[in-house]
Amino acid sequence: MNINPVMRHKFFCLILSLPLSGMVMAQSPTDNEAGQKERAYLVKSLVKIANPVLITLSKNELKQQMPVEAKTGDRKNYTYLEAFGRLLAGMAPWLELGPDQTPEGILRKKYIELARMGLHNATDPNGADFMNFNKGAQPVVDASFLAQALLRAPHQLWDPLDAPTKANIIAAFKSSRVITPGYNNWLLFSATIEAALLKFDNYGDRMRMDYAIKQHQLWYKGDGLYGDGADFHWDYYNSFVIQPMLLEVLQTLQDAGVDQKATYNTALKRARRYAAIQERLISPEGTYPPIGRSLAYRFGAFQLLSKIALMHTLPDGIKPEQVRAALYTLVKRQIEAPGTFDEKGWLQVGLYGHQPDIGEGYISTGSLYLCSEVFLILGLPPSDEFWQKADEDWTAKRVWKGTDTETDHAID
Repeated sequence: MNINPVMRHKFFCLILSLPLSGMVMAQSPTDNEAGQKERAYLVKSLVKIANPVLITLSKNELKQQMPVEAKTGDRKNYTYLEAFGRLLAGMAPWLELGPDQTPEGILRKKYIELARMGLHNATDPNGADFMNFNKGAQPVVDASFLAQALLRAPHQLWDPLDAPTKANIIAAFKSSRVITPGYNNWLLFSATIEAALLKFDNYGDRMRMDYAIKQHQLWYKGDGLYGDGADFHWDYYNSFVIQPMLLEVLQTLQDAGVDQKATYNTALKRARRYAAIQERLISPEGTYPPIGRSLAYRFGAFQLLSKIALMHTLPDGIKPEQVRAALYTLVKRQIEAPGTFDEKGWLQVGLYGHQPDIGEGYISTGSLYLCSEVFLILGLPPSDEFWQKADEDWTAKRVWKGTDTETDHAID
C-alpha cells in the first residue's frame, strides 16, 4: 500500500505528540504501518530518557540538578560522566542520521545540538559540569562509552566541533590512561578509548587495543559467549560491553589500515550467534531472565541484538520485523512500569519500575543510562526494511503459541 508522504509526515507528528502512557500500538500482522508506529514510540522513549541529562548539561547545570541515587557515598565522583557517556553511546546512531525536514529529522537536529553542547561542557576544564576522567577507577569505564558514541557518530558528534572542544575531548581521553583497567571486560574500555584516539587524534596505543583483543580471544568459552576475564559469568556483559566494543575496536583498526579481517570475521560470527540467543531470551510477554549483575541497566541488556540488526547482519532465519517487534515490546513493558522515572523525569534504580535493592554498590543514577544502548536500531532510517513490514512473532512467541519452529544449534 502506498502512503502519501504528506499524510505520513502528519501521522508521524501526531505519534510524536502523544504521551508514552497513552499510546496504543497496533500489533495486527496485516498492519504494514506497525514499524513506523513502533519507531515513533522508540524515538519518543529515547528522548524522554535523554531530556533531563542533555538539557541540564547544555546549561552547565547537570551537577546541580541531577539526583544521585546510590548505596555508597562516593558515586557523585562518577555518576555525571556515567549518565552522559552511556546515554550518548546509545543515541549516537540515531543522531548520525543527521537533520532533515521530516518531523523526526527536525527533532534529531535539536538533540544533535544538545549533544554537541554537552560535549563542550563536559570536557571544558573551566566549566561547572566538567567531568571526572581520571580520578578513581570508574572514569575509564564511562570515558569509553563517550568514545564509543563518537566512533558511532563521527559526522554529527565530532566533525562539526570547534578546535578547542576537540582538544578538550582528546585531553580528557588521554588523561584516563593513568587508570589501570581490571583484568576482565574492563580491558575493552581502555581499548575503546584508544580506538577513538586513533580515529580522531591519529594515534592510539596499539598495545592496549591488541592486549584487549588477544585476551578476549583467549577468554572465548564457545557458542557465542566470552568469559568476563578467565571465568564465565551468567549475566548480560557480553551485550553490555564485550561484544559491541570488541567489534568496534576491530573495525576502527581495520579502517586505519591495520589488517584485522580474520579476527573481525570470527568476532562477528560469534556476535551473530549471541544475537540469536538474545532473540530467543525475550519471552512472549516481552520479559527476559533477571540473571546476573547490573540488571538496573534494564533493556540495555539487548544492545548486541540491536547492534547486529543495525549492521544488517542478523542471523539466518531471524527476520528484521521479528527483532523489531520483540525489542519494541520489551522496551514498552519496562519503560511504562510505574517508578521507572522520578517526578522530574530522571531514571530510578530498578529493572521493572523502582527497585533500589537491584542496584549494586557501583550503581547510581548515572549508571542507569546504559539502557539507551537498546536504541541502536534507530540508526536505521525510517525507509530501511527493518521498519517496513508487518510485525512477526519472535521465536519464543512462536514456540509458545504452538507454531512449528526450526531447531536451535550451537556454533564452534
